[in-house]
Amino acid sequence: MIKDANLYISGLPRTLSQQDLEDMFSRYGHIINSRVLVDQASGLSRGVAFIRFDKRAEAEDAVKHLNGQTPPGSSEPITVKFAANPNQARNSQMMSQMYHGQSRRFGGPVHHQAQRFRFSPMSVDHMGGGGGVSGNSSSGWCIFIYNLGQDADEAILWQMFGPFGAVVNVKVIRDFNTNKCKGFGFVTMTNYEEAAMAIHSLNGYRLGDKVLQVSFKTSKGHK
Repeated sequence: MIKDANLYISGLPRTLSQQDLEDMFSRYGHIINSRVLVDQASGLSRGVAFIRFDKRAEAEDAVKHLNGQTPPGSSEPITVKFAANPNQARNSQMMSQMYHGQSRRFGGPVHHQAQRFRFSPMSVDHMGGGGGVSGNSSSGWCIFIYNLGQDADEAILWQMFGPFGAVVNVKVIRDFNTNKCKGFGFVTMTNYEEAAMAIHSLNGYRLGDKVLQVSFKTSKGHK
């Protein structure tokens, strides 16, 4: 399955281009797509990239040969591993552990979140330009999830995003009258790389009969 051939690479030299990346990996198999994450302000690479191979075996070969290797012109070894993928059964146990751990650590946010939104519909029903509603806290990266099913709840978002890193807040936007999910929600994560990896892995993820659209929430239009 193609999803299983998605690799996450970190520790890359900042000067490494997307072409350099593909040159490094192409000997192991057919690359479907690749992406180097770039810092918006400086335009430089963040040293993190994704590569998707056509076949799982090709990706495994790349991990075996390149993980822990130091690329030419770099002093640091790179990390090459499979990008976390919630479709994989072996992740489900980790997900449930992460989910329960998060709940305890944050004092059962799932319950509190649901209660809070049930009783303050005005704040979420009118998604104006107000920064408060967007969940864009100063300490984190806000991720927008679109095309959620009507029955989606906060628990599902904790389970999906928890394995990728520290999640500080999740919320599902509900219809005031029916209390059903309106089709979208937000997740705030503290670490940019983890948030980017979650977006890359979960965008296009099938949840029930819906295919999710996951992206960074843009506070003011497109760049």
